[in-house]
Amino acid sequence: MAETSGTSGASIELEHLTKRYPGAAEPAVDSVSMEIKAGETVIFVGPSGCGKSTTLKMINRLIEPTGGRIRINGEDVTDIDPVRLRRKVGYAIQSAGLFPHMTVAQNIALVPRMIGWGKGRIGDRVEELLDLVGLDPGEFHGRYPRQLSGGQQQRVGVARALAADPPVLLMDEPFGAVDPITRDHLQDELIRLQRELHKTIVFVTHDFDEAIKLGDRIAVLRERSHIAQFDTPEAILTNPADDFVSGFVGAGAALKRLSLTRVRDVEITGCPTVTFDDPLQEIFNKLRSSGTHEVLLLDGRGRPYKWLRRGDMMRAKGSLARAGTPVSDTVTRDATLRDALEAVLTDNAGRVAVTGRHGEYTGVVDMETLMNSVHELLEADRLEAMEHQHELEEIRADRTHAEQEGAVGGGRTA
Repeated sequence: MAETSGTSGASIELEHLTKRYPGAAEPAVDSVSMEIKAGETVIFVGPSGCGKSTTLKMINRLIEPTGGRIRINGEDVTDIDPVRLRRKVGYAIQSAGLFPHMTVAQNIALVPRMIGWGKGRIGDRVEELLDLVGLDPGEFHGRYPRQLSGGQQQRVGVARALAADPPVLLMDEPFGAVDPITRDHLQDELIRLQRELHKTIVFVTHDFDEAIKLGDRIAVLRERSHIAQFDTPEAILTNPADDFVSGFVGAGAALKRLSLTRVRDVEITGCPTVTFDDPLQEIFNKLRSSGTHEVLLLDGRGRPYKWLRRGDMMRAKGSLARAGTPVSDTVTRDATLRDALEAVLTDNAGRVAVTGRHGEYTGVVDMETLMNSVHELLEADRLEAMEHQHELEEIRADRTHAEQEGAVGGGRTA
């Protein structure tokens, strides 16, 4: 798809940002300073109560800072009207926060209407955004939040946050209340959107795996939002700053690095596909001639529906309604190799179907491709560990040599 036109991201500077609550012995956020580049996705991750959400909410002044400065694209926004600021900064939260008495279209149109956009422009923007977040405008335009699944509500929440085309998008645990499979797909959707929109995204999560998957850089925060490490996911995985950061990385850093590689970066192969409209004899012929033991049945919209094997067809007496195994999970090209590996293991079939932005089939990734990637990462980690050990040995040897030289020199002086 062609790049969507509109406002791209803005730089954000936090300078000694502080929040003190009356009567509290310690500040909730204590003198946080950081620079976030325009178009960058930065993740705040840390233990519950460390101040990460408070820091996020001070950026658009949902919580007023008691000290420090906030600059967006060089403009000091600490003293401007907070309501005007919030209209320029998109905000998405857990459980979407949609107004239940408003339709999907009315929820998305809220901020554009408040800032005076015309009716035609708002209508066009609502349709554009629904399509952008993967919801059919004709189907969802007039629905109410109660008529949507949790994942659909979150998509609408993101669309609403983007409605007035803000340069900055703040997201406070937006996917925390949905099931794991829906969460994976929402994360993939956000990655795809960011590739098209280039907003500046600041995202709060307590899930380090989510931080690795989404972030250009990750800020690991201690109590009072003190920054333990602010770096790329790869740097944090391979060189955690201290034991606190290591605790977030946890075991299996090499496998976590599978979250740094996308499905689009590896070989996506094809497999034979059929539809409900295909004659049964044609499906049998395709099974026999394909050189594989299965074909993929697509639904009326071209989405993966069932895996069909020759034996399934025979046992079901040729009926597609009873034949085959339903596709339990799919991945997009923006999914990580870790997502793909989990899907393959869950499906227990040696491959996973890859889909486009509307769920349509685009190919498959097989277990062999994924395992090759795992082995490459493990080998890279092994070589890096050997190199690190060699460097340590050289340092020890140099230190021993220097101590010996010192002892000899001291003896001569004596």
